[in-house]
Amino acid sequence: MNTQFHAHGQHIILDLYGIKPTQLTHPELIESIMLNVAKALKATILQSHLHHFGENLGVTGVLLLAESHMSIHTWPEEGFAAIDIFMCGDKDMNQAIQLFIQAFAPIQHDIKIIQRGKP
Repeated sequence: MNTQFHAHGQHIILDLYGIKPTQLTHPELIESIMLNVAKALKATILQSHLHHFGENLGVTGVLLLAESHMSIHTWPEEGFAAIDIFMCGDKDMNQAIQLFIQAFAPIQHDIKIIQRGKP
């Protein structure tokens, strides 16, 4: 039996280093960036929830999409943001990566791409 498998989605792990701390402490700014990326990809936004840990502290949040989700965790004291993007369908993940990099302007970044649901 010859059964073809295809990936159900792509999971991007995006680590951004050397971000200005002020960009990582404001949930409204971070939510705006995430919403802009989702809209650029023409993703269907279902719900957004971000939590701010306090003045000058980090933010954690998720954008729930019909196509899956985006999440972010920030450490302003280290200038670091960890972003996950999991999307089903034919969305341009390179565009998503570039939009996050442009918005946060990190000094350095690391990208891992995982094909989900592909044995």
